[in-house]
Amino acid sequence: MTVPLWLWFATVGGLLALIAIDLVIVDHKPHEVTTGEAARWVIFYIACAVLFGAGIWFFAGHDPGVQFFTGYITEYSLSVDNLFIFMIIMTSFKVPAIHQHRVLLVGILLALGMRSVFIAVGAALINQFVWVFFVFGAVLVWTAISMLRGNGDEEEYHENALTRWVRKLFPVTDDYRGHKYLVKEDGKRKITPMLLVIVAIGSADLLFAVDSIPAIFGITQEAFLVFTANAFALMGLRQLYFLLGGLVTKLVYLSYGLAVILAFIGAKLVVHALHEYHLAPDWLDISNWMSLGVIVVVLTVTTVLSLAKAKRDERRAVEAK
Repeated sequence: MTVPLWLWFATVGGLLALIAIDLVIVDHKPHEVTTGEAARWVIFYIACAVLFGAGIWFFAGHDPGVQFFTGYITEYSLSVDNLFIFMIIMTSFKVPAIHQHRVLLVGILLALGMRSVFIAVGAALINQFVWVFFVFGAVLVWTAISMLRGNGDEEEYHENALTRWVRKLFPVTDDYRGHKYLVKEDGKRKITPMLLVIVAIGSADLLFAVDSIPAIFGITQEAFLVFTANAFALMGLRQLYFLLGGLVTKLVYLSYGLAVILAFIGAKLVVHALHEYHLAPDWLDISNWMSLGVIVVVLTVTTVLSLAKAKRDERRAVEAK
């Protein structure tokens, strides 16, 4: 798949236009995002991703189209698991409901910019060194094992090194000052908690990229598809945060499903590398359709089982009263 430079510019321009529309319509006046409003925006962003994928399918062929949709579903599902961390961060920083949309928007835009660097470096390494597939595969398998062990099930937020560094470097005001990031108080420049929580959200999402970027490179090595799948997944993540709300905590089996998916993609990366070194038989091949099928089935099963368990737990709680 050859992507001309003008298409890169057109795509980035289109994504920026979507963000501008979001800012004008949703964020022009700070308010608490309702469930109905969030649902409409989630549908809108999913529709944009579907239309974009359909365009890839029509103009570039079914293989790139399947790769885009598989990558998009994978990135979106991994992002859902990260919403719980976002909720913990919002609660820890006591972000007012009317400012949460702005925090997510700016934080995720920063994350997308940083992820773009990761994608560019990853694509360059893959084009030069086949052994990188082994490294990416090992990262995914290790992440899958960590998820199964429950290493990521913390319910208390601990500031990472970047957030602590920013807090140490700049004095922070005691309360929020609307959308302001910098204020002058007692003759001194100070940052507000608004800026600090954006740093926390952006840096947390950057850590999530450690598994999501290798995962999508296991589906496609085309940098254009990797970038656009990440962009559409992240852009729809903000509204999904407001739509799902407490439902995220009910998806108790989602982490297990994601662990299975990451392990599967990790195995696919290793098999691909073995093929490149002519060490694997031709029949040992994991097609794009097979990858899409496995991901959809695993996500469906884990979601259904999670919601069924949540319903049983609620019924038992009522009966116990």
